[in-house]
Amino acid sequence: MRTLNFWMLLAAGGVTGTFLRYAVSGWIGRATGGIFPWGTTAVNVLGCFFIGAAASYVERGGLLNPALRSALLIGVLGSFTTYSTFGLETFNLIAAAQWARVAGYVLLVNVGGLAGVWAGFRLMQVV
Repeated sequence: MRTLNFWMLLAAGGVTGTFLRYAVSGWIGRATGGIFPWGTTAVNVLGCFFIGAAASYVERGGLLNPALRSALLIGVLGSFTTYSTFGLETFNLIAAAQWARVAGYVLLVNVGGLAGVWAGFRLMQVV
């Protein structure tokens, strides 16, 4: 049975991730002119980087209590990353027959996401 503290930390993590997603995605989207979904791409790659770093930290013996781990991984990163938005934006690019953008977007998000997990994991191995 989860405690009230667990649920409050999880909710706080979700709120934090939501605000971070809005800020980062919006800032990058405005900075790049909105021609390509760079904001969503950046948020997904950064989210992958941070989940890789967290996994490495835990693997190296870093202790996070279950409530804090859930708040970080499920709350913050779960609401920060935007995979459903990625699906919708990909669908919209397909509907607009923007084939080069579809290919670039799918490749960047997937390869960038895996690279982000790897980079975050490896970084935490050396710090």
